[in-house]
Amino acid sequence: MTGRHSRIVDRALTRLKLRQLRLLVAVGTHGNIQNAAQELGISQPAATKMIQDLELDFEVKLFSRTNRGVVPTVFGETLIRHGKLIFAQVSNAAQELDDLNEGNSGRVVVGTLLAASTSLIPAAIEILLADRPNVAVKISEGTNEVLMPGLLSGEIDMVVGRLPSHRHRDKIRQEKLFEDRILAICGTQHPLADRKDIAFAQTKPFGWILPPLETTLRRQADQFFVGQQQYVPPVMIESVSYLTNRSLLQKRNLIGLMPAEVVSEDIAKGYLSQLDWTVPFGQGSIGVSLRANDDLSPAGRAFKAALHAASAAR
Repeated sequence: MTGRHSRIVDRALTRLKLRQLRLLVAVGTHGNIQNAAQELGISQPAATKMIQDLELDFEVKLFSRTNRGVVPTVFGETLIRHGKLIFAQVSNAAQELDDLNEGNSGRVVVGTLLAASTSLIPAAIEILLADRPNVAVKISEGTNEVLMPGLLSGEIDMVVGRLPSHRHRDKIRQEKLFEDRILAICGTQHPLADRKDIAFAQTKPFGWILPPLETTLRRQADQFFVGQQQYVPPVMIESVSYLTNRSLLQKRNLIGLMPAEVVSEDIAKGYLSQLDWTVPFGQGSIGVSLRANDDLSPAGRAFKAALHAASAAR
């Protein structure tokens, strides 16, 4: 540890106040010191002085003034990000204490991607509750673009689903659970539902349900379509809602791309059909993403263990 680093750490430990961090986060949100000061119930001069004190303590400039207000420097953005994480951890600690006070055995917040939502997550919850019946579990569903910021800020304990291949790699650690593949799915009434050895050309007259543009699977699908003589589906619906997708497939002659993990049960029960066409892209690892340098709570560790147990029992 360098002398400068040691000096700043010592100042942070002995002088940094949560109120200063609250102000820093508020200024970053509002882009304006006056509005941030009003949010905290202090005067603007007092807020300006608090920021100046922070800049002196950390020996960096935290904000730059513009004609529209103030914007965080790279140093300010870094401190704001860590401030949000600190407040999320304080909130999590308070929630966990509250849960324990009410007789619950802790709390875990899980972000889930589509590939984990229908069977893996429910199976893991069953395993968890069999051992810890009073654990409070909160599930948040979305895409990586929605869930990963929550993971990094501490609002979410883990994200379960298809592992991101390139984003956030320096800030998260990953644990692989199993490999999954993508299937082409349709309703049982679809003209291609009972056809054998389908060629992609036979699918071209029909509309498709695809994941959003920001997902890896969508980019792979778009690249494949371009390679098929610049194919553009006559109808295209973007959705990651499985209930919506299943209903649309059952009512209209559409084709959807779904992880096998998600649709296997509905195919087995005859609610949906798998096209006899091998999707030439989309295979990937299903797993759990965690903050790189952060420990899970006891409830979080128990849920992660339940995920591994549920995966092994597949």
